[in-house]
Amino acid sequence: MHVPLTVSDFLDRAALVYPERTAVVDEPGVPGSFGTITYGELAERAAGMAVALDQLHVPVGGRVGIVSPNAARFLTSYFGVSGFGRVLVPINFRLNAAEIGFIVEHSGTEVLLVDPEYDKELAGVSARVRIVLDGVDDAELFAPAAGRVPRGWDPDEDATCSINYTSGTTARPKGVELTHRNCALNAMALGWHTGVTDRDVLLHTLPMFHCNGWGMPYAVTGMGGRHVVLRKVDGEEILRRIEDEQVTLMCGAPAVVAAVLAAAESRVSEGRPVPMAARNGQSPTRAVRIVVAGAPPPSSVIERVEAELGWEFIQIYGLTETSPLLTVNRAPLEWDGLPSNERSRLLARAGTPAIGVRMAVDGDGEILARSNHVFRGYWRQPEESERVFADGWFRTGDGGRFDGAFVVISDRKKDVIISGGENISSIEVEDALYGHPAVLEAAVIGVPDERWGETVKALVVLRPGATVGEADLVEFCRSQLAHFKCPTSIELRDSLPRTATGKLQKFKLRQPYWQDRDSQVN
Repeated sequence: MHVPLTVSDFLDRAALVYPERTAVVDEPGVPGSFGTITYGELAERAAGMAVALDQLHVPVGGRVGIVSPNAARFLTSYFGVSGFGRVLVPINFRLNAAEIGFIVEHSGTEVLLVDPEYDKELAGVSARVRIVLDGVDDAELFAPAAGRVPRGWDPDEDATCSINYTSGTTARPKGVELTHRNCALNAMALGWHTGVTDRDVLLHTLPMFHCNGWGMPYAVTGMGGRHVVLRKVDGEEILRRIEDEQVTLMCGAPAVVAAVLAAAESRVSEGRPVPMAARNGQSPTRAVRIVVAGAPPPSSVIERVEAELGWEFIQIYGLTETSPLLTVNRAPLEWDGLPSNERSRLLARAGTPAIGVRMAVDGDGEILARSNHVFRGYWRQPEESERVFADGWFRTGDGGRFDGAFVVISDRKKDVIISGGENISSIEVEDALYGHPAVLEAAVIGVPDERWGETVKALVVLRPGATVGEADLVEFCRSQLAHFKCPTSIELRDSLPRTATGKLQKFKLRQPYWQDRDSQVN
C-alpha cells in the first residue's frame, strides 16, 4: 500500500488525537494574536484558510507568500496553504522592499500576507491579492471553517510544498522547491533524532520563515506538543517563557545561544534563578534541549550551555536545499562521564548522517549528500539546479572531512557568510559597495564573531585620489541592502590578492582572521 506523505498528516493526527489540547500560545499584545487555541481550533482555522483561498480562486499549486515574524497565523499557514495543495512562500521579513518584491514576482505569488509592522515599509510590494495580518483585514482568511468544506486536492507527495528563498552564491536569491515528501521525511527524522514527544513544549526562537522552522513545527504538531510563539529573540524573555510555559525544546542560531547565556549571567549577578529544566508542577521533568545550526558555536560556548544552564546541546547541519537536516550531533551513551571540555569538543562537530541520509566528500574536499530531504530544484532556475547535482549527489558547497562517522565542516566553498543563522551573499554586498563612486575594488568575507558566529567584513581599495570614511561606506551599504547583510567593519587596503588570471583569492583574505581556529567557519 502506498499512501502519499503530505504535511497535512501532522495536523490531521493532532486534531484527531488531541482536539482539546492546547496547540498554540500566540505572542500576546500584538494585532491579530490568536491567544491560546487548541488543536481542534487550529485545524478549523487551517481548513477555513483553505476555504478562503478557494473563494479567492487560488488554484492547487498557486503560491501564497507570507512576510511575518513568528505568529500563530504563520503556523496556521503551513497547513492552511500547503496542507490543501497550494504552495507556501515564506519570506524573510528582514529583507528590504526591493528584495521582497523580487521574491514575490519571481515566485509568482498570487496572495501576499504582510505583518502590520511591515505594511508601510512594503507598501509598494503587492500581488493579485494583498492581505494585512492585523486581525481585521485577515479576519475572513483565518475564520474557522465551521462546516464549510475546502475544495479537495489529490494528495501528491512529490508536489511542491513550499518555495523557500535562500541567498546562495548569487546576488539574487534562489527559490528552493521543497516537496511534501522532503518536508514530511525531514520532520520525522528531526523529531526522531531530537526525541520529540507529546510532552514537549516548543518555544519558537527560530524564525518560521527559515526553512519552515527546520521542520520542527511539523514534528511537534504531529506529536501533539505545544507551540509557544516568540516574536522577537530576547535572552531574558526566553528564560521567562521557559519558566512560565514549561518549555522543553527550542531551535536557533548561535546568536540565540549567546543571548540566553548573557541573560543567564545577568540573572545570576542579580541573585535570580536560571531555569535549568522544564517543570511539571514542582518537580523538574526533563532538561531543556536546544537544537543549534547555522554555524557551530565554539566548544567553550557549548560547555557553558550544558554546565551553566544545565541544558542539552544538540547540533545539526544542513541547508535550505536539504529541508534542512543532513547530520545530527547529540551526545551518545558512550560520551557519558567524559570531562565537560572533551564532551563539548566532540559536540562541536557537525554530526553523523541522519536517518535516511548518505554523505560523502569528493576529491576537492566538497561535502556531498544524498537523501529524501534533498530538494527538487531551484524554482525557474534550471541551470542553477543542474549545477548543484552531480551523479546522484547534491553538492553542498561546503568543504569538510570525515572524522570516523562524524562530518567536520572545515571551510565554506561557496561564497556565503552565515551570520546569526542568516545566509548572506558576499557577492551581493560587494555589488553594493561597487556602486559607491570612491570604490575601486571590494572583497567581502566572513570573520569570527562570538555572538553571531561570523559577521560581514569588507576589504576595500579606493580609486586613486578618492577619500571616504569607513562609516560612510557602511551607511552607503545600509541604504542599498537589508541591514543584517551590511558590513560591521570595513578595512581600507592598497590592493587585494589575485591569481594570474585575476581571480580574487579570498582564502588569503580570510586566513589572518581564522588562523588560530581549526576551521574557516565559526
